[in-house]
Amino acid sequence: MRADTMTSTLLPLATDPSPSPSTSEGVLGKTGDAAADAGRTFWEWFSGWPLHVLIILVVGIVVLVLLRRVISHVTESIAAGGQRGDEKGWKDWFRRTPLMEDALAVANPLASERRAQRARTVGSVLNSTANVVVGVMILLSILTEVGFNVGPLLASAGVAGVALGFGAQSLVRDFISGIFILIEDQYGVGDVVDLGSGAEGVIEEVQLRTTQVRALDGTLWWVRNGEILRAGNRTQRWSRAMAEVRVPVDADVDVVRAALGRACDRVAADDELGAELLEPPAVRNGVDSVSDFSISFTILAQVRPGMQWDVSRELLRAAQAELRSVGALRTEALEAPGGDA
Repeated sequence: MRADTMTSTLLPLATDPSPSPSTSEGVLGKTGDAAADAGRTFWEWFSGWPLHVLIILVVGIVVLVLLRRVISHVTESIAAGGQRGDEKGWKDWFRRTPLMEDALAVANPLASERRAQRARTVGSVLNSTANVVVGVMILLSILTEVGFNVGPLLASAGVAGVALGFGAQSLVRDFISGIFILIEDQYGVGDVVDLGSGAEGVIEEVQLRTTQVRALDGTLWWVRNGEILRAGNRTQRWSRAMAEVRVPVDADVDVVRAALGRACDRVAADDELGAELLEPPAVRNGVDSVSDFSISFTILAQVRPGMQWDVSRELLRAAQAELRSVGALRTEALEAPGGDA
């Protein structure tokens, strides 16, 4: 009896079949449906604001890269002086012809350096502006897509901008003035300028906020661009040499003018300085001034930029030699004080 009971108890365990195929297929189907539902849910979520944000980022980065490449290409072309090969193509239709001011700029040894510096500085400013503008547009577009109300933010930014403008208006004025100085080419590195308030000398560096001027005595002046009310450039495009000559009041005017004319011809025939003249030197008509002891004449000559001082000194030296040869200068007036020693 007990053996029959044990046999009947173990028999179901030995004869218990494995899970049916229908049960496994049901589990796999439920798993696939759950994965499909999760995929659809993720795509519905991703096709909303995340996809829009991704598109905004990609488009913004592409636009920024294109803008920077165009700005860099244009500024480097200007800085390089537009040097081009002999090849011809459709781009030649958009190239301008050289102007007279280009030829005058080439005559200045510092023209290329100044043009390169101005072009690269303006390019740097444009690149920074492009970064800020495109970055702000991307940020505002992303905030709008995620549901953030940018209206109060823009209003707050406007108020903050007004407050910053009042607080730093001198700094903003310096930067804006520096941009216009570079764009208008008012002066550049190597130019001899007079910026007022004693700042007179050679330009060593032009920045967006300040300009550095080296005076004749070696003083380095730092001038804020926003404080420059006037700028006198003595070495832009062309210069004029001026030599004032004084002779005794009783000298023969015709003889003096003839002697000064020969001095002009001597300077024009000089091998070195003659090449720096844009027009022959000439004595200005008439007498410029008369005093109790002397009368003065002025010699003028249009020269290449920065060469007016060398030409003026040579004109004075030649004028002294010619006037001495015709006896238009008093010997006693040229002797050192104390007479013969």
